[in-house]
Amino acid sequence: MIAYLIRRILYAVPILIGVNLLTFALFFVVNTPDDMARMQLGIKRVTPEAISAWKQQRGYDKPLMFNAAGSGINKVSDTIFWQKSVSMFSFDFGYSDDGRSISREIVTRMTPSLAIALPTFLIGLFVYVSFALLMTLFRGTALDIVGVALCVLLMSISGLFYIIGGQFLVSKLWHLVPISGYANGAASFKFVVLPIVIGVIGGIGSSSRWYRTIFLEEIGKDYVRTARAKGLSELRVLFTHVLKNAMIPILTGVVVVIPLLFMGSLLTESFFGIPGLGSYTIDAINAQDFSVVRAMVFLGSVLYIAGLILTDISYTVADPRVRLQ
Repeated sequence: MIAYLIRRILYAVPILIGVNLLTFALFFVVNTPDDMARMQLGIKRVTPEAISAWKQQRGYDKPLMFNAAGSGINKVSDTIFWQKSVSMFSFDFGYSDDGRSISREIVTRMTPSLAIALPTFLIGLFVYVSFALLMTLFRGTALDIVGVALCVLLMSISGLFYIIGGQFLVSKLWHLVPISGYANGAASFKFVVLPIVIGVIGGIGSSSRWYRTIFLEEIGKDYVRTARAKGLSELRVLFTHVLKNAMIPILTGVVVVIPLLFMGSLLTESFFGIPGLGSYTIDAINAQDFSVVRAMVFLGSVLYIAGLILTDISYTVADPRVRLQ
């Protein structure tokens, strides 16, 4: 197990380097520092002096990847790539264009993101699996047909409809919870309950239908017929045998999502005014703050790779026959 984890971590290093290089190329080769300065200062009537001052204030006045005027290690270290991209491997994300520490903002905004994402994930997982098991138990009946039709209907509706409709109905008409905003501590409940409910409802269609497909595939296998032949009830077969043996494909889609919960939801946080990482990313894109956007892209890559490693580890917990070598 330890040797496997070490290999996977080593495999992740070139992947992160590739993501870092690609991100750097997109932000600094395709879109040069001069272009960034013009977009920040205004394309029209911007002077070369203003562009030069903007780049100098943010450290964009250095060569991209190789400093021919430097000596020794400074030929590489005194560059934009080294100071803006290589430093991210030590989770030093630098500062945003407004002078705030990006690392500090990430730590501060992580809590509001988790306040929405974690309950949505846990409650949603319970609801989706339970609904899928119910449709599987009554497969071929009117309940199953209605359930599948409901899933298709919910899948066909845009997530924006749930957000806007929920805000209009629950907040504006019924005045049950605030339409937007956030507060720390226990007071945050009234601000996050509606986004959580909308997040769960929005995922019922696709998730429950996918879990139903998994359960139906398992329920036709030989071990299920053997369990029925021994006189086990359909409920016991479904919850004891089918659910247990379906854990591998379920974990594949579930565990990999856990690290991404830290990234927050872009649309939900923006529409509900939650000061999380999702709204932080959207605000950075709107403000063309490339330092923040690059940091969030790199952090997302790290968390996704961590999710893949957690997925492999969870296989051994769900099925002892799986061995990581």
